[in-house]
Amino acid sequence: MRSSRATTRFWHSPAVRQTRQLASPRLWFRYWTAGRRALPSLVIAGAQKAGTTSLFGYLCDHPQCAPSLTKEVHYFDRNFTRGESWYRMHFPLAGDAAHENAGATITFESSPYYMFDPRVPQRMRQSLPDAKVIFLLRNPVSRAYSHYQHSRRRGREALTFEAAIAAEGARLAGEHEKLLQEPNYQSQLHQRFSYLARGIYVDQLRRWQAHYPAEQMLVLQAERMFRSPEEVFAEVLEFLGLDPCRPSRFGNRYAGGYQETMKQETRQRLVEHFSPHNERLFELLGTRYDWK
Repeated sequence: MRSSRATTRFWHSPAVRQTRQLASPRLWFRYWTAGRRALPSLVIAGAQKAGTTSLFGYLCDHPQCAPSLTKEVHYFDRNFTRGESWYRMHFPLAGDAAHENAGATITFESSPYYMFDPRVPQRMRQSLPDAKVIFLLRNPVSRAYSHYQHSRRRGREALTFEAAIAAEGARLAGEHEKLLQEPNYQSQLHQRFSYLARGIYVDQLRRWQAHYPAEQMLVLQAERMFRSPEEVFAEVLEFLGLDPCRPSRFGNRYAGGYQETMKQETRQRLVEHFSPHNERLFELLGTRYDWK
């Protein structure tokens, strides 16, 4: 098991991933034609473990939408130093009649760390001033546990959930400030172990509001999309100015699944932890979510 995890980490490390990309003729072509490729007009910015994969999949089925080469480009957080040409290579050629999405009016990507990385809103506003941004917000208690199980499955987390959330303050100490002070800094601690911090949505949304007007942002409750995907997707299409369309299928597009359940006493503790932050969020949004 350890050998398998080590191999996976090595294969997907930034240096090895970049080497694989450079060895691909297809990606070389995309890079050299980057100037002819459209930047995205829509970004699904988060939150992580809140249904972004499903919404991305629904939009992929729409004839007026052209997705990025990979769902999570992570340009404005992890790859910003690679420059705009690198970013553009992830999108279709503008006006390419041979492309399967030749009639597309929307190009889009989804990188769920964008919402949480404090540097992203300003960076994105400078590069994509007219883009629309969608946020999916899931009950922060459930989101935290799903995030933890995701980390465990990928071999990134050795602690129990209770120990991990107890250690979060020490793990993240100074990381937010360092990200702001050092533009090229990358923090695996901030990305991987922010189980609770990512669920304080109100502070993240206020950061985005400082850079994007309200009419360019759409905030959705993830649970409502899980319950009524057709209704929520119709709202998304109206927000984007797209024709009505039904995807090939609704439902969870995420391949993973977690069977464990959180201890009841831990859940109650987290409900109390998030309660004041959720109240601030509901006041900001002017609506309440049925989070328990």
